[in-house]
Amino acid sequence: MTVTPILPTPRTQLPLWVPLTTQHDFAADSFTAVKADGVHVTFEDGRRRLCAKSGLWNANLGYGNQHIAANISAELQAASYLPLFRSAHRQAIDASTALLGLPKHAFHRVVFSTSGGAANDAVMKLARQYFVLEGQPERKLIVGLKGSYHGLTYGSQALSGDELGQAMYAVDQRNIRHIAFDDDGKELAQLMRREGHRIAAVIVEPVLGSGAEVVPLDLLEEVMKHRKQHGFLLVADEVATGFGRVSGWFASDEWPEQPDVIITSKGLTNGTSACAALLIGQKVTETFDKNEAVFVHGETQAGTPATCAAILGTIDEMRRLDFRTLNKDVSHGLDTLITELQDTKGVGNASGRGCMRGLKLLSNNGLPLSANGVLAVVKRIHHAGAIVQPGPGRIQLLPALVYTQKNFEELRIALKAGITTAHFDGVFA
Repeated sequence: MTVTPILPTPRTQLPLWVPLTTQHDFAADSFTAVKADGVHVTFEDGRRRLCAKSGLWNANLGYGNQHIAANISAELQAASYLPLFRSAHRQAIDASTALLGLPKHAFHRVVFSTSGGAANDAVMKLARQYFVLEGQPERKLIVGLKGSYHGLTYGSQALSGDELGQAMYAVDQRNIRHIAFDDDGKELAQLMRREGHRIAAVIVEPVLGSGAEVVPLDLLEEVMKHRKQHGFLLVADEVATGFGRVSGWFASDEWPEQPDVIITSKGLTNGTSACAALLIGQKVTETFDKNEAVFVHGETQAGTPATCAAILGTIDEMRRLDFRTLNKDVSHGLDTLITELQDTKGVGNASGRGCMRGLKLLSNNGLPLSANGVLAVVKRIHHAGAIVQPGPGRIQLLPALVYTQKNFEELRIALKAGITTAHFDGVFA
């Protein structure tokens, strides 16, 4: 369908195609960043705004961490690039060793990737090949949760449970199934009865990336019960939740049983590099080893020396700064902020946990605010001095772990002002 734009030509004529927005709707001066330091971003309009989404969940230690920058710089001088196609390098081995030492549960090997979406593609391939090697080639199905977000590459977009234009892009979802996370496992049980023997993997975000809804422990226990019966792989997609965003190094550290694979990205390099990693359990690696099988996956820029130096630097800094204490402090600050905002017209209850929260917005008729309404509120908060992430019927708050009380007060003022202005402009009508 062709839509006639409200404006005959885009507001700006940038050579950059800005993702995930119409070019007509992009206000270049106030949304073009020129600098970022600590928890603030400076834009071309001269305004310095407080970032309440850590870039995109990834700058967990704030912008411009000098230790991480020095690690990357030194490695660029030592080896500006080395591939991992049929070869290894020392930084990749050291980073793998460091990553395997982080989770509570035991994992055996690391595969590097370049983004959360690409890593989800890789894990779906890994699971399907694993079952081919196990003599069960009929296991092709991958199960995700309704409302989940796993990325926008071809495979990960198919797995995402959000409506992201999959039909328009002819994304192939024939081997994907989605189940509810909040129905006490009813859809899960129905799916297992019908197709349990065809399932290769169930991929779960511990907290959904879209909306910050927490996946109940009861559902996880049901998934683990069905894993025992049907034998599929369980994957924890910790792209957003890992590296101190929710709790500990990984939210799945709290699971009663270990996942077979963890996917990590975002906070992995504090947002400095295109990086993701699969932490793979021994059950999977042993099957590949005993069959002398090749996992046919590789990405040119995955696990470069500088990227691995960034991982090592980030782990060093998180330990030095005692990220567990920082997580508790910021989580408490979010609790207080959300409580203080409850008397604001249009603000509903909250979702999420740790440093990953959603603040629900309600239109004047009491229903969740529309997607366009949420975007309108986000823009007004931006103009009031803070950067927040839109979510389904809510704004998402994902502050860096280095947030202070002063930062929270600055955020509270901007949120109040932005929401109040939105009411004045009729956004909630």
